[in-house]
Amino acid sequence: MMKTDPVIANESSEQLAENRAENRDELIREFVETNPDYYRHQFARIGAKAGFTWTFNQMAALLGPIWYGMRGLWNWGLPFVILETFAFIQIARGTFGDLGADARDRIAQIEGTLEFRKQQLEAAIEKNADNVDVFRRTIKSLETAIEDIQAEIVVAEANAVWIVLFGLAMLAVVKIAEGIMANPALESRFSQWLSDRSIKSGLDTLRTGTSAVFVLLIFAVSIIHFAFPGTVSWLAVFPTDVNIRLTAIKFVEQFFEFVRSSGQWAFDFVSYGIRVVLDGLEVLFVATPWPVIASFIILLTWLSAGFLAAMASAGFLAYMGLFGFWEKAMTTLALLGTAACISIVLGIPLGLFCARRPRFYAIIRPIMDFMQTMPSFVFMIPVIAFFSVGKPAAVITTMIFGGTPVVRLTVLGMRGVPEAVREAAIAYGASKWYLLTRVDLPLASPSILAGVNQTIMLSLAMVVVASLIGAKGLGEDVLEALQYSSVGQGILAGFAILFCAMILNRVIQGQRD
Repeated sequence: MMKTDPVIANESSEQLAENRAENRDELIREFVETNPDYYRHQFARIGAKAGFTWTFNQMAALLGPIWYGMRGLWNWGLPFVILETFAFIQIARGTFGDLGADARDRIAQIEGTLEFRKQQLEAAIEKNADNVDVFRRTIKSLETAIEDIQAEIVVAEANAVWIVLFGLAMLAVVKIAEGIMANPALESRFSQWLSDRSIKSGLDTLRTGTSAVFVLLIFAVSIIHFAFPGTVSWLAVFPTDVNIRLTAIKFVEQFFEFVRSSGQWAFDFVSYGIRVVLDGLEVLFVATPWPVIASFIILLTWLSAGFLAAMASAGFLAYMGLFGFWEKAMTTLALLGTAACISIVLGIPLGLFCARRPRFYAIIRPIMDFMQTMPSFVFMIPVIAFFSVGKPAAVITTMIFGGTPVVRLTVLGMRGVPEAVREAAIAYGASKWYLLTRVDLPLASPSILAGVNQTIMLSLAMVVVASLIGAKGLGEDVLEALQYSSVGQGILAGFAILFCAMILNRVIQGQRD
């Protein structure tokens, strides 16, 4: 067996290390483009230590956010823009600003009132009226207020030098921070660039110009606005025309009127379908004797979540009955059940369809984002325009707010099914229906059940809001408590809503746990 000469092996290792060092030097040169020797040395220092390495980049400290923008480090550049802008504003305010401008405006308003009171005093003296002393005391208080405000102006103007010093100190601290953080931030970006060459590197003319213009524009506009208020009027008030808004309002109203008049049959059909489901659930929950419903809920909770949860449900139901919330609680459950059932019946198939069709889901997802981010009081307006007020409108509002989680989590659960399991089932001859019912749905069921739970909880959160447009139930008590400041009624009804949510949560989540 041949033995390797240690000298040759050592030379080979040294040669390999030199080649790697040269290759890294070329990569750094390609990445930074300017002053590669400096950055090679700094990157080597930073990489040699596991912790933070103290370095200082003079060019980064001088140019500030512009340097970070030139290098594409906007995650650092934007905070530095804000901090430097604030520092420059303080310097400009203390140097050029009129720190007593607001106080002088207040004095001008008080002087106008003072002149009017003096005229009233003269008239009262001429008529020998009884309220002469009242006017004199009022005039005296106004004159005292003017003197106090003038003293405030003197103090504010005397503090100008301190404001300037604060701005300068803050600017110095920010500049030091910019210089310290520059090299570590650039080295981290270089490490990312080594594995992903799509990351911007070097110094691009467009990026450099954009950074300089953006930062300088922010500085100039902010300084002008705060140091010289009123110089450029459109900086304080956005230039607009009231006719634009009026025209838009008129167009929206015409559009909704057209949709409502042309699609009234569709809205009536949807309302009829909701009423059928809602009336059936109200008969089940409200008209059925309370011992039957209470026993059914307790037994269902026992089967789903165990004995302790069943006892807790019994206590919650007793609370609702003893405090007179039974009928309203059952009405709430009927309304909630209608919205949740329709959302689940529509949401799970939609999620199953979207899970294997990314393009279709890319279209549906912005719509769901809109449904979740739009404030509930806003989307209540078109619902009322199309369906009027009442329980159908409340159900639809609740569906809009709470119907999206079941779709999202169904898609998430289906996409989380391991491909290896699906491929194995297909290899053994599984049909599409068998694959869906025996492979996909069982493995995705935890996520789907979480979506069902979230849909029900979010629907229950709309109980109070839905009461504004005709939904009965516990939300009506809370709404009345808010209107008449009835703390006791609101707290008791709120606990009833909480207990409904806890019962539903244990029934749905108990089996999965």
